[in-house]
Amino acid sequence: MADYLLGLDAGNTVIKAVIFDREGNEIAAASAEGHSRMPCPGHVERGLDELWTNARKVIRTCIEQAAIPPRDIIAVGCAGHGNGLYALDRNGEPLLGIQSLDTRAAALVEEWQQQGVGDRTYPIGQQRPWPSQTPTLLAWLKRHRPETFSMLGTVFLCKDFIVNRLTGARVSEVSDMTGCGLLDVANRRYDRVLMEAYGLGDCMQLLPPLIESSDIAGYLTEEAARQTGLAAGTAVVGGLFDVVASAIGSGVTRTGAASIIAGTWSINQVIIDKPQLAGPVFMSSTFDRERYMAIESSATSAANLEWLVREFFGDVSTGGRSPFDLCGELAAGIEPAADDPLYHPFLYGAQQNGNARAGFYGVAGWHTRAHLVRAVLEGVAFGHRQHIETMRNAGAAFDEAVLSGGGSRSLIWPQIFSDVLGLPVSIARSRETGALGAAITAGTGAGVFPDFAAGAASMVRIERNYAPNRLLESHYERRYGLYRDIAEALAPIWRRLSSTVERTAGAAA
Repeated sequence: MADYLLGLDAGNTVIKAVIFDREGNEIAAASAEGHSRMPCPGHVERGLDELWTNARKVIRTCIEQAAIPPRDIIAVGCAGHGNGLYALDRNGEPLLGIQSLDTRAAALVEEWQQQGVGDRTYPIGQQRPWPSQTPTLLAWLKRHRPETFSMLGTVFLCKDFIVNRLTGARVSEVSDMTGCGLLDVANRRYDRVLMEAYGLGDCMQLLPPLIESSDIAGYLTEEAARQTGLAAGTAVVGGLFDVVASAIGSGVTRTGAASIIAGTWSINQVIIDKPQLAGPVFMSSTFDRERYMAIESSATSAANLEWLVREFFGDVSTGGRSPFDLCGELAAGIEPAADDPLYHPFLYGAQQNGNARAGFYGVAGWHTRAHLVRAVLEGVAFGHRQHIETMRNAGAAFDEAVLSGGGSRSLIWPQIFSDVLGLPVSIARSRETGALGAAITAGTGAGVFPDFAAGAASMVRIERNYAPNRLLESHYERRYGLYRDIAEALAPIWRRLSSTVERTAGAAA
């Protein structure tokens, strides 16, 4: 009897494949890092041929490591980063991959804000336009790249492209399309009035048919079987928005449960029964066929530590340790003090301000690189806190959270999260919560589990728990206030910087 499930997790940079048994034990795992292209300031793109090459490679490597017959894999599920824009041409060939770190449409968003476009989109799609959002990018292409726009055949998301390569199906599913602001959330369908608000009323034909996350999207083709090592005919489910996958893979399946993901993006989400709260939360997505996920997020999380390590620790002797572990040790060695430096994690803009930039503030001659590392870890946690406060103010109640993503692997960072947020924080056993959530979804679609909750109960285990240090409560209240005040004061300076970049890019073009 087939006993395994394959979960894929396609992020902005890395794609992973993990084979799990029915109890959630990892049998084999493989990953491959892709490359982003930045042809102009604010443009962040990837090659779709490379993405598919990496997907094939990690699947084959995973199967070889597991040393199991491919027929023993029951089904495949794929999670992928939300938003950005992935497109096939009219012949179904790869055309364009724009990542969710892209900020090229910041000026368009500002224009729409002045026109009140968000007041028209929010009641239907539960989102206001923002730079990396899929419909915003599609509208930008329509205005600024008409030659590319004219070639579009299908517009969907990252994991949809992989599902297409595996099965030949051109489909998307409800969680991802809701998460990128393209659906009438309450009715779980495309909406022409919503599309017209974005100026895309003539683009309905570019959107693929919708299915639910655990519905079978298709079956592995003979060609994909040869390329991946999977068995032809293996079921592939629709998959899901990676943040929802990480929630499921962390064991977050009950209404009111919260999931925090410290990955490339700062993801903060809570399961709700109805897709409306008392205030404007950043976005909503679906969770299962009936419930929803309220989400506050931005590209302001662990990508900041990755940048710090890449740029400043690449040539540092670590004594055989991971440079990330070294950073954790440096941060843990700092006794929190009132004059510690502050850091804004806005390398790729902020949800509240697409022009925002990262920066260290309050650095003095007696501060060390350890202080700067800790400032980065705290600054990321402050960014998460800002999102969580928005959800609480809108009526989303929760008193604990499960932390996942790269930030959860640190021994010091989860404690900083707990202290900054004032919440008990748990860490799931599996580090690959996105892939595990995708595997649970595959198992649900294949009939192994009756629903997501049953799948999570079978496959998810909690490994560590953290409680907030109440002695640091006033310390972090003060620092968080400074963090926000500095951001507010710098907003006009960031706008001037952005205008300079735009003028320079325009002159170069």
